[in-house]
Amino acid sequence: MNLQIIWFILIAVLFIGFFFLEGFDFGVGIATRLITKDRSERNQLIGTIAPFWDGNEVWLLSAGGAIFAAFPHWYATMFSGYYIPLTIVLLALILRGVSFEFRMKMHSERARNLWDWFLFIGSLLPPFLLGVLFTSLVKGMPIDENMTMYAGFWDYISLYSVVGGVAVTLLCLLHGLNFISLRTNGIVRTRASELSNKLYYLLYAGLAIFVLLTIFNTDFYKDKTALMILLSVAIVIISTITHSCVIRRKEAFAFLFSGLSLCMVVVLLFSGLFPRVTVSSIDPSYSMDIYMASSSPYTLKLMTIVAFCILPFVLAYQGWSYYIFRKRVSKADRINNQ
Repeated sequence: MNLQIIWFILIAVLFIGFFFLEGFDFGVGIATRLITKDRSERNQLIGTIAPFWDGNEVWLLSAGGAIFAAFPHWYATMFSGYYIPLTIVLLALILRGVSFEFRMKMHSERARNLWDWFLFIGSLLPPFLLGVLFTSLVKGMPIDENMTMYAGFWDYISLYSVVGGVAVTLLCLLHGLNFISLRTNGIVRTRASELSNKLYYLLYAGLAIFVLLTIFNTDFYKDKTALMILLSVAIVIISTITHSCVIRRKEAFAFLFSGLSLCMVVVLLFSGLFPRVTVSSIDPSYSMDIYMASSSPYTLKLMTIVAFCILPFVLAYQGWSYYIFRKRVSKADRINNQ
């Protein structure tokens, strides 16, 4: 296995880590406007992710940095072509980050409520837009022979990309609801479980539509038929198992399997894309693969050594932080901490 393949896999792993960890963060943020009745209940939900949300976002930064260092041509094409939507994602993440602090500093109820809405919006937009960008990327964008992307609004937005964005958002919401059920007690725990149970029926329909659109809008099922069918079936089976765990109140398993559903969607997209990193809608020969996009062998070798030296410490620290803050969060805890 050469270094280009290794780094393609590592970047996929970084996105898997991001969607598994930041996915429930987004879901909890969205749920603050769906299952809470007052400010104390919203504080309880936010208390479940307060120790983790900023560390979880590092996975996205790491993925972007890895693309820049390992595949600079991919980075240049994608980040310039997706400049506007990625800027909106960045602004939403900034708005979301400051809302965690500002909502606690406001003296009027109106101002607090405003920052609570900013938290909701900042949690809703990133998963939707990232889902849109990933699905439009695998569908194909107008990329010419010079690896330059000339994308307009209707290149980003199509039925397929919108369904992809909604599917990712719904998966994140379900992941967040399962995290709430695992990490809280009281009425919000019950509401999270009830809403999660209802939304899984919507998810089944969404996954079926997404798979059908993937068949007609990409070449995934033509070139890698067996693998794509296997991954699609795996996503449905894992989602069914998760739903069963929600019904039986197996909260830890429900959380793990809902995260696994998100991971499998990322695996499907990266597997279908490989060995390409971009797909050209102008001419398939203009599509960029990992060898065209990669850095020099020396750069990849040096990065590999550094990554494998640092990664164990990062994973150990994150695992330790989740262990330390493993206790359920109650409404009384958040009231006493105000």
